[in-house]
Amino acid sequence: MTEQETTFQSMNLSPSVLKAVQSMGFEEPSPIQKKTIPLILEGHDLIGQAQTGTGKTAAFGVPIVERLDHRSKRVQALVLAPTRELAIQVSEEITKIGKFAGVKVVPIYGGQSYDRQIRALEHGAQVVIGTPGRVMDHIRRGTLKLDHVKMMVLDEADEMLDMGFIEDVEFILQNVPEERQTLLFSATVPDPIAKLSRRYLKEPVHVNISPERLTVPLIDQAFYEVREYEKLDALTRILDMEGAERTIIFCRTKKRVDELTEGLQARGYTAEAIHGDLNQVQRNRVMKRFKEGGSEILVATDVAARGLDIENVSHVINYDLPQDTESYVHRIGRTGRAGRTGTAISLIHPKEFRQLRQMERILRVRLQRRPLPTMADVAEKQREALKQRLADEIQRGVLPAYQDLVMQLAEEYDSVDIAAAAVRLMVDKGRDTGTEEFGETGAEPGMVRLFLNLGRMDRVTPADIVRGMAEGAGIQGSVIGLIDIYDRFTFVEMPKDAVKKVLQNVGSIMIRGKSVNLEPARPR
Repeated sequence: MTEQETTFQSMNLSPSVLKAVQSMGFEEPSPIQKKTIPLILEGHDLIGQAQTGTGKTAAFGVPIVERLDHRSKRVQALVLAPTRELAIQVSEEITKIGKFAGVKVVPIYGGQSYDRQIRALEHGAQVVIGTPGRVMDHIRRGTLKLDHVKMMVLDEADEMLDMGFIEDVEFILQNVPEERQTLLFSATVPDPIAKLSRRYLKEPVHVNISPERLTVPLIDQAFYEVREYEKLDALTRILDMEGAERTIIFCRTKKRVDELTEGLQARGYTAEAIHGDLNQVQRNRVMKRFKEGGSEILVATDVAARGLDIENVSHVINYDLPQDTESYVHRIGRTGRAGRTGTAISLIHPKEFRQLRQMERILRVRLQRRPLPTMADVAEKQREALKQRLADEIQRGVLPAYQDLVMQLAEEYDSVDIAAAAVRLMVDKGRDTGTEEFGETGAEPGMVRLFLNLGRMDRVTPADIVRGMAEGAGIQGSVIGLIDIYDRFTFVEMPKDAVKKVLQNVGSIMIRGKSVNLEPARPR
């Protein structure tokens, strides 16, 4: 089986691991995973030469979970990491991989109390991830028993060498059974690491993954720090600020693609989804509309977007960061083609900063950090765009009939007032609802339609919404009009004055014990 054909399904993984990998959003193995997982499952010792950020944690994490004796609660796998941060990160990832198999993972590192770690070890740990110094201390105290270890991993071995841990590592290696599988991962293999591998690894297979070089001077790369609950709201503001013409948004999973597409459509964006569940006819139809401008946004998974040849993509947005740096390179390469400029934007959760910095080091780029635009920023941007449209129209030349009409009005009214009224009519599309400051929201005349980020899946009822808004914003529940509840969001209509109070007091509104996001809806 070639590397190109290798999938997680073709590796004969157990259903629990496959389910975990899919829930983590790994559609397909990264290059290091394709090359190493089958070798490790066959029982080979291995030297994996790969940078951090290539997906190597899962490269050894998946085989560890697969090869565990799940009936035994003894320590069967030990992973050494150079820093506390990496130990925690590896522990979290292996915990996710072993989620459906009930694997018990315990991290041990300096800075945390010994008592807590000893209690965790006593309760049964199948996989231990630790820093060399703390692991060595537990061995000497007799609180970490390694006589049943059958897999040993040295993660970022060159960094452990640079930090002076090599003697500690050797001490630990001498305290695990000789009949074991040893895996060494390192970005570089200097002489001391090579010597260590010759001494402690048995006929290791050497796998070398060279990171893809990124030279995209015409792509402006930036990121916004965004909490999970505010991602969709932040995304819509960014889209409005950027004035994106043709955008591809990447998500990790098919479910995530569908949810985001539905949320964008509900807010008035012409977005379409493309992922592995679409048949070829559906896929071709979606792509045709996107290429011809029938839709402005394509929401995709990595696998579904492979091989797409689309011109004039102005923006690529990482709604979810990919699992490895190579995928990031492939994603953002969708824009800035054929000598054109392009913009790549990533939405980063605070927990992902370490991954972001690793990616920047590998690619030798620095992503510009930008502050999230406010509603006022978006409104100002829209006013500037409107001003430019008017200036362009003036440059094109105004028809005499319109000039005559303005001249007649100027006999009675101030010219500035005439122009302002014309602009308002253009913005409101001739519909004077008395709600012009909120723009067109798709509500009944005289009403404003609000978008609420809770729906049926949150078990929200109309009574919950009326009660929450009335109590939180101090409005009369009777003024609230039509309420449309969907699976993940709700539309609520109310008069302009009530909307002002609701938006001013949105921080005080709680519905079924949850804080909410509220904003004027965009028309469908």
